[in-house]
Amino acid sequence: MKMPFYKYQGTGNDFVMIDNRSKQFPKENTPAIQKICDRNFGVGADGIILIENDLEFDFKMIYFNADGSQTFCGNGGRCAVAFAKHLEIISLKTNFTAFDGAHFAKIENEIVSLQMIDVDEVILKDNSVFANTGTQHHVALVENLETYPVFEMGQKIRNSYPAPGSNVNFVEQINDNTFQVRTYEKGVENETLACGTGVTAVAIAMHKTKRTTAQVIKLPVMGGNLQVSFDENEGKYTDVFLKGPAEFVFRGEIEI
Repeated sequence: MKMPFYKYQGTGNDFVMIDNRSKQFPKENTPAIQKICDRNFGVGADGIILIENDLEFDFKMIYFNADGSQTFCGNGGRCAVAFAKHLEIISLKTNFTAFDGAHFAKIENEIVSLQMIDVDEVILKDNSVFANTGTQHHVALVENLETYPVFEMGQKIRNSYPAPGSNVNFVEQINDNTFQVRTYEKGVENETLACGTGVTAVAIAMHKTKRTTAQVIKLPVMGGNLQVSFDENEGKYTDVFLKGPAEFVFRGEIEI
């Protein structure tokens, strides 16, 4: 069976996007998902995003990591909004549902602002912070981030958590409201050029640990620049928004 697909990227996080409103994509076929994401034998992507119909929302986003596991993806969510606009499911604003629940988003000139889930619990450890921003994230401040061994340390820390493990973010503070981030992602099992839920966790962690008092935080990543804003009251983070570009790359057909 041949299926049309679209390739999108958000600050270097790249995704194979499929219009699955007809429910033809074999979601239980994990080897097929892995092959599509394979950069040597498939299209190549950090994950696959399916757009489906939903009775209560504009659309439903289903996200698969490159290994076939399911979770929520912040940059993927932003690309899903851009793709839904291309499909004329939405115009400039949307309410959609995903793995971690409902989301609101708005899009203008390829810039997508995506509302993330509220974060009620931020766990402070000796040398790190843990938060769930749609998926699990470990956050650690380091020096010399540019040369830091992200893959080796990320893999080690990721596997120190019980299943399904944790994404691992390494952070270097640039100024009061700017933090550079590199992320090792579970499911991809490698460093990615960006991670939307990751920079969201970093922004909240840096505010929680009083590294910043800003509530609009700039987060340069390997693939570009992201921004996270939020409201905070008694340690609870609400109105959390992830903002950045979501861009179409190419389209094609793949045999499944």
